[in-house]
Amino acid sequence: MDARLNIFGNPTAGKFLKHIVSAGQVVAGSPLPAATQELVKIRASQINGCGYCTDMHTKEATAAGETSVRLNLVAAWREATVFTEAERAALELTEQGTRIADAAGGVSDEVWANAAKHYDDDQLVALVSLIAIINTFNRMNVIIQQPAGDYQVGQFA
Repeated sequence: MDARLNIFGNPTAGKFLKHIVSAGQVVAGSPLPAATQELVKIRASQINGCGYCTDMHTKEATAAGETSVRLNLVAAWREATVFTEAERAALELTEQGTRIADAAGGVSDEVWANAAKHYDDDQLVALVSLIAIINTFNRMNVIIQQPAGDYQVGQFA
């Protein structure tokens, strides 16, 4: 299976991705916990059906020490006992922020308030930014049908 476009060899895509990656580096260096960042990327990627990003972020999370139990339960986080209350709040914000079109009001006040109980303003900015960034990557990869499975940890470092 081949992607519809080679975004890794296209100069316009390269310029665009450079800026998105740069924005992602700001979030990576933020006070939002690294484990939470990976869980958010995985959950949004699952919702959007982005195999490439799901592959990438599960492998990166594993390399960073995340357990297979937690990774296997991200899609069923509501029923899982392995996530902290803060992680659960981030996952719920991720779901509502990713599924904006499914809810007339976007992110509910209740979900926002729950996230705000667990994260300070800098962490909330990072969390919202991360949700926007991973959704951008997901949409690009789904539209061009970027194949999944071959990602190597640290491939884009």
